[in-house]
Order: sequence, then structure tokens, then C-alpha cells
Amino acid sequence: MISARMGSAAILVLPALVMLTLAGCGSVGVALGMRTRLDKLPVTAVSATLSPQSSLNPGKSGRLVIVATGSDGKTWTTVGAGHGTVLFDSFELESTVVKVNSSGVVALPADPRVSSGKSARVHITVVGHPDIQADLDVPVKYNVAFVAHFPGASGNDGFSGTDGLSGVDGTPGSMDLSNPQAGGSGGNGSNGSDGGSGGDGFPGQPIHVWVTMQAGPEHLIQVRAQGSGNREEFFLVDPDGGSLSIDANGGEGGRGGKGGRGGRGGSGGIGSPNGVSGSSGMDGSDGLPGSEGPPGKIIVAIDPAAETYRDKLHFSTHGRGRAGPAAEFHTESVSPLW
Repeated sequence: MISARMGSAAILVLPALVMLTLAGCGSVGVALGMRTRLDKLPVTAVSATLSPQSSLNPGKSGRLVIVATGSDGKTWTTVGAGHGTVLFDSFELESTVVKVNSSGVVALPADPRVSSGKSARVHITVVGHPDIQADLDVPVKYNVAFVAHFPGASGNDGFSGTDGLSGVDGTPGSMDLSNPQAGGSGGNGSNGSDGGSGGDGFPGQPIHVWVTMQAGPEHLIQVRAQGSGNREEFFLVDPDGGSLSIDANGGEGGRGGKGGRGGRGGSGGIGSPNGVSGSSGMDGSDGLPGSEGPPGKIIVAIDPAAETYRDKLHFSTHGRGRAGPAAEFHTESVSPLW
């Protein structure tokens, strides 16, 4: 509430605060001079970089920083990672391999089959200046630690216990000194029921993995991992700094259900003397959590050409509170995976 002392001053300030809050919202920001569009400005050139680094790994993203230059040498930079004022709707953005959205976020799909052997690029055209264009090439790198999880499903959570019923309040007596009557005792509350135990986790998925080298001048490892339900993932790993870890752990046990609360004891009735209040019921016990599921099994078919890079591949299984069996390797011919 605005106090009387604030009066008209507050009424004048509030709209300004609202406008400042909305300043980042396109046209309002432009009207306030806090945001810029380039269609009416004398733009003669445009360039772009990617932040925080110039390259992308599969499944990762970066932010465009676009700088426009005017005929007088003045520059205008985009909002966001560029810390400038130019709105991204000042540009038409087209892309190859990568995807770019209206906020200048450039994303590389996680599936390496989309990017392998292809050039990733963002094409930029300045709105209102169709002849002012630029291309940003985005190098794709595969030299990172890739991870894939194929766990078993989690166990079901236990049901919560039922709360106990409250005891009945005691009947009132009489406090009349000539005819005193004791108040009735309150009834005891009933106990809450115990929570149900959580279900055990399900076994880790059985995983089949195929490993081979990709043809070409670069030494890149192709990997295909297939779990249950025909779920599969593909990876392209640069052994110079890259690696791949795959696990098939047992599913987590379900959480035990909460015990029900004991019912409140009934109040003693008023009288002479007052009745005794009933005892509250006991809370039910929480259910026990379920056990972790058993580990899955991993079978790896690796091409002889990729054997030298076996140390770049890491496989693990865990379940029932301990490590599971090691991955089972088979050295055999593996054709290109895509």
C-alpha cells in the first residue's frame, strides 16, 4: 500500500519502474533507448563469434556474439553474451548441422551422425540490409568425456501410512458449587499405521556395444550402444583427449512410505474436576527403502583396429551394493556404424 506521505511522487515513480522492468522486452526497450535494432542504422559490415568457446561438442551449445559496424566505424553488439544492446531480431539466422534459436543460442545435436564429416555453420543477414551478411564456421570437437547411462528402472515408492483418528472429547460436567460434576475423560487417539516398504530396483539393462574406427585421416572411434527396448546411442570419440564411459547399474530402490501420524487424544471435559485428556496415538513407522537392483551385463564387440584405444572406453556395472561383472569383450570385425 502507498502511504499518504509518498502520495503523488510514488504514483509517478511506479510507471517508470514498470517501464524499466519491461525494458528488455523488444520494442519497449528500443523506445526507452536501452535496446537497439539495426534496420534504420547505417550498417556496412557484420561479424560473429561463439561464446564461451569457438567450438562445440555433441550435445553442447554456445551463444552468438554478433558485432555490426557502421559507416562511421561505430559498432553495435548483441545482447546476452555480447553484453550489448542489439536485439537478435535484427538478424535472419540460418544454420547448417547446428541449430540456432531466436535468442542466439547455437546447439549441436548429441548424435554424431548429424555432424560427422560435415561443416557446421551459421549464416547471418542483417534485417533491413540484405546485402550485409556473414558466415560463422563452428568447429566440431569430439575430444571430451562422453557418458551414457543404462540403469534399471527404480523401484516403486512405498505407500504412506494412514493417520490415526483423534480421540473423542470428554463430556462436560458441572462447576456448580452446589452440584459439582466431574468432566468426562477424553478418548485416546488411535495409532497411525506404518508406511509401506519401497520396492526393489530393477536390473540394469543388458547392453551391447560395437566399437570400430572411422575411416578417414583423423583417428576417431565410432561407438554404438544398444540397451533394452531398442534404445541406442551413438558416439564419436577423439582418443586424443576424449573418452567414453557406459554403465548398466541396477535401479534405485523405492523410498519407504511415511508412517501415519498418531491421532490426537480427546480433550477432557470441563467440570469439577475437569476430565482427563486422552493420550495421543503413536506415530506409525516409516517403511523401509527398497534395495538397489542387480547389475546389468555389458557385451562389447571391438574391431581389431580399435583395440589400441581400448583404454579410452570405460564400462561399469553396480548393483545390490557391490560392483557387478566386468564387461565381456569380443575382438571381431565391426563394420562402420554409419
